[in-house]
Amino acid sequence: MANFIFYDFETSSSNKYWGQIIQIGAVLTNDELQELDRYEARCRLKTGVIPEAMALIVNKTSPKLLKGANLSHYEMIRQFIKVLRGWGKATYIGFNSIDFDEEFLRNTLFQNLEYPYITSTNGNARGDMLSLSRSANFYYPKTLKNSLNEKGNAVYKLDQMAPLNGIQHDDAHSAIGDCIATMEIAKIIFKKAPNVWKASQLTTDKIKTMDIIKKESFFCVDEFFYGKTRPFVETFVCEHPVYKWAKCFDLKHDPEPYLKMDRNSLKESMKKQPKFLRTIRHNKHPVIMNQSYAVNFEGYKELGIEKLSERAKKIRNDKKFAEKISSILLDEADEKENSKSQEDIYTEESIYKKFSPNEDNILMAKFHEAEWSDRSKIIQNFKDERLKYFGQKILYQEKPESLSKDLYTKIHKDTAKRLLSKNNEKWNTIPRTYSEIDTLRIKYEKEGKNENLTILDEINAYVEDLEKFYSSV
Repeated sequence: MANFIFYDFETSSSNKYWGQIIQIGAVLTNDELQELDRYEARCRLKTGVIPEAMALIVNKTSPKLLKGANLSHYEMIRQFIKVLRGWGKATYIGFNSIDFDEEFLRNTLFQNLEYPYITSTNGNARGDMLSLSRSANFYYPKTLKNSLNEKGNAVYKLDQMAPLNGIQHDDAHSAIGDCIATMEIAKIIFKKAPNVWKASQLTTDKIKTMDIIKKESFFCVDEFFYGKTRPFVETFVCEHPVYKWAKCFDLKHDPEPYLKMDRNSLKESMKKQPKFLRTIRHNKHPVIMNQSYAVNFEGYKELGIEKLSERAKKIRNDKKFAEKISSILLDEADEKENSKSQEDIYTEESIYKKFSPNEDNILMAKFHEAEWSDRSKIIQNFKDERLKYFGQKILYQEKPESLSKDLYTKIHKDTAKRLLSKNNEKWNTIPRTYSEIDTLRIKYEKEGKNENLTILDEINAYVEDLEKFYSSV
């Protein structure tokens, strides 16, 4: 059976394109969630990265820790990749990882000349313990204990959930601490909500997930919005013609009126609430449960399994309905594309714009294996200009002496210009960090949080040193 890799990152920023990973925690387990191995590391900040003060406080990371780490960012990533390859095929799981840690990892690998999609290709799969925790509690209440917010809704924050469920979590917001807490949450679900756990293991791969959606006559899914988990009983209609997500019919609606509508009427009905057409993002680890659970949900149990089955059959048998839906969705996607901002994106933000050619994938491996003195020549052979750019940045950060004087000066001046900018940039800047420090200082003085004030003073001194360095360019 497949192994699991539970992982977590602490980062210099919440910005996946411009921040960096500063700490990694990962635990390898077998399919019974027994630990087999673990990895943890911390690194220095890359040249040209200004950390967000709040991120460092949350991570309990002082500038002294950042400067004293024995690994550069590039060295840590190379080390981590080597460990993952040694661990072999696995299902990667984090807490809110698909929308955060996974995106950080992909962009980090892309910018470090490594294949970005390691968690979802070559026999690997991925899951997310945040959505799984919500599903487990929904189908089997009290699987996990949660605190409540001011609106009376359950709070799904790892640092609050862990102690309530008997998980020691003294090192919350350290990468390895959060990683282990996530693994322990998984063990509780594995034991107390085994049906949800088993169902979740069938949807860690997007292709297999789509197969289930298409194969089952109808099924149960849950969505989380406005602070609550809500159930839906759905049947497949079509794949989105552009985004390829599953578009499904909510069976609480009588399909007859929709099947009879002409295209224009159907298009107008798709804009109205409550929606009869729902989206399942099959690449984001949805939990798809057996249709038998439908009798537990308001709006569906009154209909009964037989009526729901009848409605699903009508939808699935009407191919013209699916064609009309697909056609409308294509028009909407075209309109959205045409209305997009024409603002140029930066190379750092371009991961999803295109795939690099296979020849470049081979060159990337050669780049990492070569002597530093030979890497400049390899960079010049990349067909993808983005990879040339990232390769030069790696040399600038790791071995600046391996760059020509003119190229080093160019990159150094561009870096200084970015970091000293007083504009509202996409990346963090020195002036913005000073402003953030001032705001946080006022807050912590009022709250009497002297420990945080001390860290702010250290961050301020650290940024002042960086300002002097880049102002001299």
